[in-house]
Amino acid sequence: MQTRNKVFEDISQLMTNAMGVAQGAKEEAETAMKSLMDRWLADRDFVTREEFDAVRAMAMKAREENETLKARLDALEAARK
Repeated sequence: MQTRNKVFEDISQLMTNAMGVAQGAKEEAETAMKSLMDRWLADRDFVTREEFDAVRAMAMKAREENETLKARLDALEAARK
């Protein structure tokens, strides 16, 4: 009976150790994958959301200024005729 309990204890300890190793491997794999993805994204020269929004605002302002200038130009051409 004592031998049987020892076998179960050994199996339990083995399973516990295996779970610890599996957890460590999982964390290492996640870290490696995150590092790989970070490097891949950095190589692609993607812009941040803040940079995109800033450029978008500049483009909208330029479009508005172009429309204003076009209206002034049209008015000057109309007055010239």
